[in-house]
Amino acid sequence: MGAVITRLKEVRKKERKPKSKKKKKGRVIVGKKGSMTSRKTGRASTKRRRSNGAQRGQNQQRKPPTEVSTNTDTDKTSHIYMEIDDNAQAAHLGGTQATDTQRSKQRSTRRRKSGTKRSQKGKGYAVERRPLNDIFPKRGEDTTDGGKIGDNDIQRGGKLRASQRSARGSLRRRKSSRKLKKHLFPSPAVFSQIDAHAIKAGEELRRKRIFSVKAITQDITVGAATDLQKLRAIWIWLCHNIEYDVSGYLGMTEKITSPQRVIETGRGICCGYSRLCMQMCSEVGIECQEVSGHSKGASYRPGLHAEPTKSDHAWNAVRIQGHWYLLDSCWGAGNVDFTKRVFNKCYNEFYFLPDPDMFISDHFPDDVEWQLLRQPISLEEFRKRVLKTSRFFQLGLTLHHPTHFLLVTENGEATVSMTFPEPLEFSYRICQRSGNIQRELSTSAALLTVTTTHMKMRLRPPTQGSFDVTLFARTAKTSGELPEVCNFLLECPKPSPLDSFPENPSKSWGLDQNSKNMGLKPCQYQAEIMLESATFEMVLQTSRPLMMLCTLSHKDLDEALAKRCVATQSEPDQLNCHILCPYVGYYRLVVFVKDNDSTSNSYSPVGTFLLHCTSSAVININKLFPPGLSNNCGPGNETLKAGLTDFSHTRAIINTQRGQCSITFRNQRSMKLQANLSRQERQQSKNPLSRYVLLSCDGKDVTVSVALPGTGIYCLSLFGGPATSTSLSHICDYVLRNDWDGTLPPFPLSYSIWNDCGCVLFEPRTGHLEPMSMVRFCVKVPRAIKVNVIGQDHTELRLNQRSQMWEGEVHTSTVPQLQLAASFPEGVPGELNILLCFDVLRTPNTMR
Repeated sequence: MGAVITRLKEVRKKERKPKSKKKKKGRVIVGKKGSMTSRKTGRASTKRRRSNGAQRGQNQQRKPPTEVSTNTDTDKTSHIYMEIDDNAQAAHLGGTQATDTQRSKQRSTRRRKSGTKRSQKGKGYAVERRPLNDIFPKRGEDTTDGGKIGDNDIQRGGKLRASQRSARGSLRRRKSSRKLKKHLFPSPAVFSQIDAHAIKAGEELRRKRIFSVKAITQDITVGAATDLQKLRAIWIWLCHNIEYDVSGYLGMTEKITSPQRVIETGRGICCGYSRLCMQMCSEVGIECQEVSGHSKGASYRPGLHAEPTKSDHAWNAVRIQGHWYLLDSCWGAGNVDFTKRVFNKCYNEFYFLPDPDMFISDHFPDDVEWQLLRQPISLEEFRKRVLKTSRFFQLGLTLHHPTHFLLVTENGEATVSMTFPEPLEFSYRICQRSGNIQRELSTSAALLTVTTTHMKMRLRPPTQGSFDVTLFARTAKTSGELPEVCNFLLECPKPSPLDSFPENPSKSWGLDQNSKNMGLKPCQYQAEIMLESATFEMVLQTSRPLMMLCTLSHKDLDEALAKRCVATQSEPDQLNCHILCPYVGYYRLVVFVKDNDSTSNSYSPVGTFLLHCTSSAVININKLFPPGLSNNCGPGNETLKAGLTDFSHTRAIINTQRGQCSITFRNQRSMKLQANLSRQERQQSKNPLSRYVLLSCDGKDVTVSVALPGTGIYCLSLFGGPATSTSLSHICDYVLRNDWDGTLPPFPLSYSIWNDCGCVLFEPRTGHLEPMSMVRFCVKVPRAIKVNVIGQDHTELRLNQRSQMWEGEVHTSTVPQLQLAASFPEGVPGELNILLCFDVLRTPNTMR
């Protein structure tokens, strides 16, 4: 009571003219007794301020009535009565006078100390202590947001007529503060028992052919203790037992609107749902109103929706816990497919007490008060706004651009952007309007990029005209059809001078949201990558070993050439993709991955990127990667599997020096190896390409020597297998570039036993020998007991015990070939096995 008196003194100081008079005590009494009114006692009264969001003048306004009880489970209405007793005279409550002033003061003192509620038996009202701030709001305080407005208004000096109270109370009920849906109940799961009972009871009532509104309402609300639970049972029964009357709406049959006929037939149009809902709520004492207005339903199309002169839909407003809420059981039951003229029974939880700022997206009431918004919108604004479906709000989407449904291109482009709290998957449909016919455009008209929290879509129509743009979305990593979330009307006065985007079957560009689970780390690449040069290398970091596969497409590239524009390298901790661009414009790069230890040949898409090459210095088609290039280029996961390590060249692409290079590595498992050289043959070489590569094994150290016969791009393939295996498996490829226009001689022709024995050739390194000349031989042949050079004569080489090399000089004479042969202890005694074969030129070679 101390807080009450202090606040009251402050108020009365401002209102009382004679400041010198003694301050009077006062008390605030809150009474609850049907329709009783307050009686004024004493000569002074306190004016009340009322905060309604408008600018206050100097004169104080009356405060809206404040409800004591917010529970509408009771039929009684609670009111507040305030009396100021300046002379400590007896207070009158509903005609009952306290004859003992002292006793009244003592009771007030006890209540002030205890702070508890007390009821006086037989009086029919309850007295409770309330802080004065609850009745007199502070200056600048907005009671429309935080206060509770009752059914009746209270004025000093008299009582409003019943009709006035009803009208004013109805208006204020709609403006009253309200809880959000999430504050009213945390999730629909709290109604699981109520829902199950309503569905089961509904089936039983239908089987028994009970069509009484009262009987049905009583049966389905059994076990519902509060108005919210009772309303929930009614809502569930309506959504699961009444279907939309499609034939009646289309005029094929008489429309079903009366509650009794709706129950009997199990069908009804929108007002049939709303009227039956209102009658069922009345049976359980829930205050419910039917609200009529405009809607954006199944037949709505942006910009083509007819301008209705009257409302086309009906729904309900219900009062729960002292607040007004909206619901639409017709749309909660399902939706209509007007092309097939059928009703799709599909329960929609969204339309059970949605928040007004969401509900206004597709429901506009005739009475602006039933918007239940702080700042109501006009019908014109409602028609301009983007249609956001129930799924839009259920997914937590926020639309940033545009705010209205009409999009007009600038320089042939327009954008749509939105954000969301959890990863989502998006899709779209773009249809060009042509009379009553719609032609769906290909995916080249849009560039859709999606991250874990953002979505952006660039629209670039191929021609001028009007287009319907529909967006679909669903939670990431879920299956099923993507529901519609919003739609727009796109107007293109003039198409863009730029090329259309490449076709994209997945419709979404950029790294997939599930890429982390697939083994990829976040990358720096955006969905669109600008290329200032005609070559590009994409590097993707991985959290585990992956295998990579990439495909590239361009409007002017055929499939065969497109394969020659990509080279991929899969390493334990990263993936590399090398791109060559032979044309200017847009390219679509699709990246696929699979686990390195997977035995499946199936790769999963992990990202789609738009490469925009603006460089005029494009790659010559003759300088593309060699045909037949595998997905395993350079050292990586496959070489590690084979036990090949310590590569001298770790990159998949090697630019040779004057056509020569030597690749060294270690063969940890002593595998049987073979190296092959290939390229796209534009002209026949004098010697097979196998003569331009020589593999030498010195224990575990392996050297692959290459001498390219001319300019161009070559593929060096490495094969391997167990030492006893007769067939070898592909391990990896190298891409070799040679810009030197000189000519190199080939290596000697090697036989399989050369690689099997682990031989190394030191001299001579060329396969072409000068005629009639002395040639020094130096070769390492492990386990050999005899090494000869066979020509016109047999020349036996000597073993250098220190270096373990076979050495000697041989005269080439005029024979066409010299052969290097060796004898081994496990072979036939005296038998020589040919290791290498050298060509002896007919004439001296002048090109050195």
